[in-house]
Formats: sequence, structure tokens, C-alpha cells
Amino acid sequence: FPFRLFPLREHGMNWRARPLTCQEIQAFRRSKEVMDRFIRAYKLMLGFYGIQLVNEETGELKRAENWAERFGNLNRFSHNNLRITRILKCLGEMGYEDYQVHLVKFFLTETLVEETLPNVKRSALDYFLFTVRSKEKRRELVHYAWQHFKPQSGFVWGPCDKLKKYR
Repeated sequence: FPFRLFPLREHGMNWRARPLTCQEIQAFRRSKEVMDRFIRAYKLMLGFYGIQLVNEETGELKRAENWAERFGNLNRFSHNNLRITRILKCLGEMGYEDYQVHLVKFFLTETLVEETLPNVKRSALDYFLFTVRSKEKRRELVHYAWQHFKPQSGFVWGPCDKLKKYR
């Protein structure tokens, strides 16, 4: 079977790649070697996107030195958005839910606040946000997105009346 860098329990674009089973995921999570490789692969992909993992404990991120060049690539080629969605889902499967939150917030900040990734904005809002497993963290991220979305009246990813009262 073809090997996937970020395997999931669902079929992806490669029809020959077999989805993971729950037992396989648990076996991966118990293996220090597999999890070390997973983090190395995650760092490799982040580097490709112009992002650096600052803290392996928390999942905190920042722009890499080559961010401008790499963000240009992200803006030009939308197929990267599918890969990012896959990485986010896999982070959740592998128990790195905090990493999910940091990566989604990074993209929300870059698309809505810094406006450096305009062609990633729809994917960040439509897909990235909703990969976050924690309902509470997902709500926080939706609220963050709503706070920075322009115009706020056009925000369709959560009920504006509830977002106004949030917290």
C-alpha cells in the first residue's frame, strides 16, 4: 500500500492509499519513534509553507525567515490548502489538538489580520477552522475570526448575535 505522510481514517485524493484504522492510530500514538517522525514531518511541511514551530510542547508557531517567498507559493497554488487541511486532521488523530489550534490561529491571523494570504482565507474559514476537535477551542477560533473579519456583517461561520455576547 502507498505510504502517507499524514494518514487519516478517511480516503484522500490518492485512491490507492488505504485509510487508517483506529487500532493503527493507537499503535502510532504509542510508538515514540513514529511520533518523533511525525513531528519531523510536520516541521518539514511547516518549513515548506514558511512557518516555524517555536515550541514543541505547546505547538506555538511563527513566521520562518523565508516566509515572504513561501507565502507567495501558498497564495499561488491552492492545492496546498488540501494538504494543510489533511495535516490539521492528522494532528487531531495523533493527539496534537493544541497544534491544530496554533496552526489554525496562525492562518486566521495571516489571512484576516496581516492579510498576507488572501487566497488561503476561504480555506482557513471553510475548512481549517472546523478541523479543530475541541469544541471550546473551535468556538474561540470562530470568535477570533469574527472579530477580525471585514465586514463583520458578512461573517457566515457562526451566529453573529451569539458571537457578540461570547465571553
